[in-house]
Amino acid sequence: MASGETVTSSEYIQHHLTNLTFGRFPDGHWGIAENAAEAKEMGFWALHLDSLFWSTALAVIFGYFFYKAARNATAGVPGKLQNFVETMVEFVEDSVKGSFSGRNPLIAPLALTVFCWVFLMNLMDLVPVDVIPRLAGAIGIHHMKVVPSTDPNVTFALALGVFALIIFYSIKIKGVGGFVKELTGMPFETDNVLLKPVFFVINLFLEGVNLLAKPISLSLRLFGNMYAGEMIFILIALMYGAGVGMGIFGGVLQFVWAVFHILVITLQAFIFMTLTIVYLDMAHSEHH
Repeated sequence: MASGETVTSSEYIQHHLTNLTFGRFPDGHWGIAENAAEAKEMGFWALHLDSLFWSTALAVIFGYFFYKAARNATAGVPGKLQNFVETMVEFVEDSVKGSFSGRNPLIAPLALTVFCWVFLMNLMDLVPVDVIPRLAGAIGIHHMKVVPSTDPNVTFALALGVFALIIFYSIKIKGVGGFVKELTGMPFETDNVLLKPVFFVINLFLEGVNLLAKPISLSLRLFGNMYAGEMIFILIALMYGAGVGMGIFGGVLQFVWAVFHILVITLQAFIFMTLTIVYLDMAHSEHH
């Protein structure tokens, strides 16, 4: 959006909710969409460059600081970074011990990564909505969404990663036969030969829906809450252009919502981590 350009409220909102999209145009050439209509024309296989950039950058930041803390860890008086990392590790360990009954060395590191990564992506929601988009616009970048967790592509990718682990450990722990039996043998059971095929289909449908609901609920819960929070920040930002009085009122609202939103972004990261642990615990259990 060009500097100084007059836009309506709906155009302002649409601009801030549009990703920097790279894909194939209907005429066959590849490029970056300049508006929401062009992004829509690119279809399913388009890439959201801003979501990819910010999610990757935040993962690198997380990895760097935790690697630095691990490399410089000391048995003596810990520094601030080591203290923080140890607190995070203990917090995640307690969560895993309380929700995971099996034995798997992957679960705690996975839970730590999920919590910290999702939290950092959510934390970008506290950056004023116009700051980074304006900086991006100054160098010719049309759109720049900085909160990866407001992009369903990112939240579904995270959820599908967890879902792949659920399937993997379900088969590894129970075997293919045990996994299939789990999907088809419950909740309805019978020794009647004639009813078994009927219950097989019913159980498969019910358990299949239950299984598929896990990644969907994981992704949509995170996306919905963060998207709503971002929308509120955008609506508050509109008040700054409605006069001094509304601007002051908007500033107060923005502060109050930002303080409350700190709880939201932390809670959503915690819920995503906890459900990941619980779902993997169910995958490790013989009966659930």
